[in-house]
Amino acid sequence: MKLESIDTFVTVPPTGLGGSFWVFVKVTTDVGIDGVGECYGIPVSADITCRMITDTFDRYIAGMDPHHVETMFRRVYSAGFTQRPDVSMMGVFSGIEMAVWDILGKHHEVPVYELLGGRFHDRLRTYTYLYPLDVDENGQPGEGSPDVYHDGDAAAEAAARYVEMGWTAIKQDPAGPYTIQGGRELSLGELSRSEYNVRRIREAVGDRADILFGTHGQMTTSSAIRLARRLEPYDPLWFEEPCPPDQMDAIGRVAAATSIPVATGERLTTKGEFHAALEAGVSIVQPDIGRSGGVWETKKIAILTELYNAQIAPHIYCGPVAHAAAAHVGFTSPSFLLLETIRSEFHEAVVVEPLDWDSGYLSPPCRPGLGIELDLDAIAAHPYTSGGRLHLEMAQTVLDSANTRTIGEL
Repeated sequence: MKLESIDTFVTVPPTGLGGSFWVFVKVTTDVGIDGVGECYGIPVSADITCRMITDTFDRYIAGMDPHHVETMFRRVYSAGFTQRPDVSMMGVFSGIEMAVWDILGKHHEVPVYELLGGRFHDRLRTYTYLYPLDVDENGQPGEGSPDVYHDGDAAAEAAARYVEMGWTAIKQDPAGPYTIQGGRELSLGELSRSEYNVRRIREAVGDRADILFGTHGQMTTSSAIRLARRLEPYDPLWFEEPCPPDQMDAIGRVAAATSIPVATGERLTTKGEFHAALEAGVSIVQPDIGRSGGVWETKKIAILTELYNAQIAPHIYCGPVAHAAAAHVGFTSPSFLLLETIRSEFHEAVVVEPLDWDSGYLSPPCRPGLGIELDLDAIAAHPYTSGGRLHLEMAQTVLDSANTRTIGEL
């Protein structure tokens, strides 16, 4: 059996939940078995991403035996004489590699987790963001919808609603804009708003749910420590990516200064970068399988956490294929903690049969491979227009420590 061809499919989620677009791949073998994968967060437009996928497959993977995953990784990791973590190339490879594992599971007639050491967990605990009831095409609160990101009372109400639905872990990120400038000192208003949000959520859910405090690298080390001390009385399960991802020593200093476990990883790729995070003192790693190097590399990252008495909580802000692949790694990993989840009508519409949840827990897929098939008609009904928004984008506005604009739009 040889890997013969690849096709790409791009779709635009109507609500923007999971990103501005999703890039799926389908790899077909010379014996007619095909597999699906998904690329996450490649920082170029989707049409360029698809050309990168096709070029990478044709150069390094076409004609290979699908069992030779390690060789595939080394070929792509070394592309262009690099041999270093590259977020774009690993995003491309991750989607292709997922599809290869889907093929292997179908070929051997078992779910992928049985090829990764076997299922260790009977179910996976999942978490959700506090999403507003009504969102626009960018995933932001619709007109008239309560702002659950910045309004502590609205966040508390949403948290209670999710807990009643069965969720036992909820996340929000009220700390302020994510801009191109990197770390900055949060304003007193941002610090107070964050503390108020977490306090109100804890009052609303009690000990029925963990609170996950999300940020996206917008703070200096000192600012992150100031915020962590305000949050400690409410016992969050984690404090996420408090400093920019290229400042791992800074993230480590935050981890050493707070009792809240520090988590990071959605913008990291390959075991080398995650090893550096663990060495710095991060206790919860968050690889996104559509960027971190695919199924096999993410499994290696999970194994690394066992050596540091740490845990893995896969990040998912994309479509359902990467979600399924991350679940297979989670089911095999003793150090698994939580799996991010987005449940929306469109996430279920683009697949023939969605994943199965029970009161905030994900049940193991039982079908061979990843256990998920694309609905190509549903994908085609929401086409991508070339030159639109990237999958995720940062604010181009630079702020000062009083949270005011200083140089305007770039």
